[in-house]
Amino acid sequence: MTPEQAIAAAGADRPVLIAGPTASGKSSLAARIAAQHGGLIVNADALQVFSDWRVLTSRPTVEDERALPHRLYGHVPGDTPYSTGDWLRDVVPLLEGCRPIIVGGTGLNFRALTEGLADIPQVPHEVKQQARERLETEGHAGLLAELDAETAGRIDCANPVRVQRAWEVLATTGRGLAAWQDDTGPPALPLSRTLPLVLDADRDWLNDRIGLRFDQMLETGALDEARGNLPGWSSDRPSAKTIGAAELIAHLRGEMTLGAARDRAVTATRQYAKRQRTWFRARMRDWHPVELPTT
Repeated sequence: MTPEQAIAAAGADRPVLIAGPTASGKSSLAARIAAQHGGLIVNADALQVFSDWRVLTSRPTVEDERALPHRLYGHVPGDTPYSTGDWLRDVVPLLEGCRPIIVGGTGLNFRALTEGLADIPQVPHEVKQQARERLETEGHAGLLAELDAETAGRIDCANPVRVQRAWEVLATTGRGLAAWQDDTGPPALPLSRTLPLVLDADRDWLNDRIGLRFDQMLETGALDEARGNLPGWSSDRPSAKTIGAAELIAHLRGEMTLGAARDRAVTATRQYAKRQRTWFRARMRDWHPVELPTT
């Protein structure tokens, strides 16, 4: 379907889910649906929850938030861990009342919402620290090699964050993440009760948009935002996973030119978008694809 058909299909009552790769226009579509039919726009992006990177995570602007109701944007300090489980606990109360329009690029959040989330014990700090140290010294391949076959077959093995999480669960509980997932309870919002939309973007069109968007970020304050984060910067901060953050910090420290920082951030964003598109196509076959114009 086209974006216009998606807006028409949204109506005023049914919850709407909008997934898609970064820079594909998810927030714009959510805003158009809310403006025409009403609804509460709820964030499902793992990085837009943090308060310290509005521009670089493409959070809605202050003006956007004043024009339409938004929730779960920028409500978590950048140094505070925030998991899929945390997000699910925050989003469940928002499912009642005003019709939610849940939008973001983090597929695991949508999966937890519509399929349920395993009640996994909290991972101790020392296990997380061990995992981080191993990632720094040997990369994620060593952690991946120690996972059970069932878990390795389900997760995105190219994503170090997902591999680290699966290894931490196994190290903490002695059970693979897949086994915990198989014990998952009922979902908070079954997919059948929603209008699930996934934006399908042409690769070349999306790559061009990613470059243009990062340039726009630089024009609208991303570097000033990085300066504000520089004094307390640490690569261990949960919000430090924001693509482009480490590159802009490195530029401000004199470690690379702004042009090099820009190019590295754009390349990393394009690689991330590729992983997202692959994940969505494999895991969201029951969602309605929204074909985006390429001009």
